[in-house]
Amino acid sequence: CCWLNHSDDVKCRKFIEIVREHRCIKAWFSGHFHLGQDYQDSITFPTIDPKDGPYPNRGSCTFAQTSVMRGGTSRDGRQQSRLIRGNKDGFEICTVDHQKDGAIRVDATITYSDTDHEAGVYAHEDIERQGEEFFKVYAPSAGDELHPPDEGMVQYEDSFVLEEPITKDTVKWWYMSCGRVLGMLNGMLIEYDKSTLAPLGLVVGADELVGKRIAVIESVNEAECAISDEVGMEGGDCAEVEPTEQAVVLIDDEDGAVTVVQPNEDGSYWRKIVRNKMIRMKEVRREKSAKAFAAELLQRDEADVVSSWGPYTTTKGTAKNTGVSGLTLPAER
Repeated sequence: CCWLNHSDDVKCRKFIEIVREHRCIKAWFSGHFHLGQDYQDSITFPTIDPKDGPYPNRGSCTFAQTSVMRGGTSRDGRQQSRLIRGNKDGFEICTVDHQKDGAIRVDATITYSDTDHEAGVYAHEDIERQGEEFFKVYAPSAGDELHPPDEGMVQYEDSFVLEEPITKDTVKWWYMSCGRVLGMLNGMLIEYDKSTLAPLGLVVGADELVGKRIAVIESVNEAECAISDEVGMEGGDCAEVEPTEQAVVLIDDEDGAVTVVQPNEDGSYWRKIVRNKMIRMKEVRREKSAKAFAAELLQRDEADVVSSWGPYTTTKGTAKNTGVSGLTLPAER
C-alpha cells in the first residue's frame, strides 16, 4: 500500500478494478497506516444493507487494516496483528494482541451466501483506551439508483463560490470538470479517489484554509479559442476543448488575498509532502556510506555529511500543514 500511495492514478486504479472483476478475492489486508485494530472502521465489508446507503462496489472483498507487532512503530500505541480462521460458512477476522501475550479476539465474521455474495458482522464496538477520543471520518457519497447524493455534494454547472468561510465543521465536496474529486474534512481540503471516493491525501491544510472561502471557476480564455466560420461547423474548434479547464481559488475576505491551488503535473491535487519511504531508505543508506567513506578519507571519528535534493523540503513527518510562511501564511519572525 505504500507503493499505491506513491503511484499514479492509472497504476493504482487497476487494483480496485481487479477486486471488482474477480469476486474470488475475498479479503485484502493493509498495514501501511500503523494504526491499531480496535476500531470498527479498520474493517470494511464489501456490501451493506440498501437501507443504509448506496452499493459500495467493492466486489466480494473485505478490506482490513493491520496494525504493527513491534513497539515504537505504532501511531496509537497498539501492537497487534491479524489472524484469519476459516470455517464451512466463511471466515473470521481476528486480532492477536502482542501486548497481552498473544490474546486472540474475534473482530468480524464473514458468511458466504453463495460464491459471489457474503454478509459481514462486526463482533464488537470501538474499543477506546483512557484519554482517547475517536471521530468518524467523513466519506462522500455520490448515491445510486436508490439513494440521492449526500447533502455535502455541491452540484453546479460551470463555477461556484462557497458563501460561508471554511470552518472545522464544513462538509462540502464536488467533482471537478476533469473528474477529480475535492472536499472538506476537519477544515482541510482533501482529494478523494474518483472511483471509490476514498481519501487520497491532503491538498490544503486547515492552517491555510480555515477562515477563507473556496471558489471553483473556469480558467479558459475564450480569446484563445479559434471559432470556425464554416457553415455547420460554427464553434467546432472550441468544442474540442473538453473538459473545461478550471481553477480552485481560496479567498481571504479580510485582506483580499486570493490563492490559486495549482494541481500537480499529473492533474492530481493532493500534495506529496511526506517522502516515499523506499526512496528515503535508499537515501539513508547513501548517507551512511558517505559518512563511513568520509571518516576514512579525512581520518576523522565522524564526518559531517548532508544531502542535497529537490524540490522536497522535509524528509519525515506527517502531512498536516500546507501553508508557506511569507506566501500563503504570515511570515515567521
